[in-house]
Amino acid sequence: MSQLAIGARAVIDVPQLSALLTALRDDGYDVLGPTVRDGAISLGPIRTLDDLPRGVGDEQAPGRYRLTARGDGALFSFAAPAQALKRELLTPRATLVTTRRSGGELTVEPPATPTRKVAFFGARPCEVAAIAVQDRVLRGGPAVDVDYAARRDGAFIFAVNCNRPAGTCFCASMGAGPTAKAGFDLAATELLDTVRPERGPGHGSADGSTPRTMNGAFLLEVGSVAGAQLLERLKPRAPAPEELAAAEALGAAATTKMGRALDPNGLHDALLLSLDHPRWAEVGERCLGCANCTMACPTCFCTTTEDTTDLSGVTATRTRRWDSCFSLDFGYVHGGTVRPSLRARYRQWLTHKLAGWIDQFGTSGCVGCGRCITWCPVGIDLTQEVAALRSQPVHGSRHG
Repeated sequence: MSQLAIGARAVIDVPQLSALLTALRDDGYDVLGPTVRDGAISLGPIRTLDDLPRGVGDEQAPGRYRLTARGDGALFSFAAPAQALKRELLTPRATLVTTRRSGGELTVEPPATPTRKVAFFGARPCEVAAIAVQDRVLRGGPAVDVDYAARRDGAFIFAVNCNRPAGTCFCASMGAGPTAKAGFDLAATELLDTVRPERGPGHGSADGSTPRTMNGAFLLEVGSVAGAQLLERLKPRAPAPEELAAAEALGAAATTKMGRALDPNGLHDALLLSLDHPRWAEVGERCLGCANCTMACPTCFCTTTEDTTDLSGVTATRTRRWDSCFSLDFGYVHGGTVRPSLRARYRQWLTHKLAGWIDQFGTSGCVGCGRCITWCPVGIDLTQEVAALRSQPVHGSRHG
């Protein structure tokens, strides 16, 4: 094919998808994607297509996650995996600075710049949207997180559009799916039982082609120069009209199958005018403060720092690690914590995610992946809490 432009579409088959994976590995990428492990679809190394969850689906509900056998050959017919991609970009722990004492002198050593190249293979559109949100927070403003920025710059994103959302998904409400819109190098739609032309003479048509049904076609969209260059190496073919229509239909059907919905219109003001709503106390009684929601969330970025010194007193290290606004110490200032109750901490999380984030970064902090609902041990549902707050508004202080 000629040079592929951004937005161009092409079709590859399963052997070519395998070749794409091999090409990424040959180019020095550590390829990470969905794998079946410990009863869940989790992020893990992908060496061959056999590592993918072929024929495996999932059932997700508030506080519930189960794998299912689909009985087909689909490689990507499941919803958001258990782990978010942020663990590879905003890592759970990162060294910020190391100080060493030698002969009465102190030397300060900045951390090494990450050079690892990671390819996210099969990233869900909600994950791609979440990375864009993290980019706004961690590398788009005046305070750039250099560790995150280096890891992000070395990432290749091969997204796969969602054709089977879960019961806790609401990415369509948040404009983050089920079809990836931007932020990827390549985005694929897996077409099962799609009609595709088989080229060659003697097949009974004027142009030497005849349609036949075949599993395992992937309609790819180019999102970057790097994606175009990689796709050209696979020698893809142009999509048939039926394949374009099939991809469009899959996206439309997935939109209607979302298990949850959240109307973002007017939500910012509605939340900030409901800070004294009795619903906060009700959800505070249920919340365990376990921080599962923030750990599973693909956009939550709260961290803290730890200072450690070795036993000899020669080396001291400052480390950044994940934290959560559900932690009692996270809101600690001299004299005590500013959010002593779970009611206050849940309110902080929800209002920051859906309102304060917009004030700070110009975007919502939620992409509708539903992980906070699925992985909450007591099944607290963000969409239900918002609905309850809106059903009986309480016009309290915006700063109460």
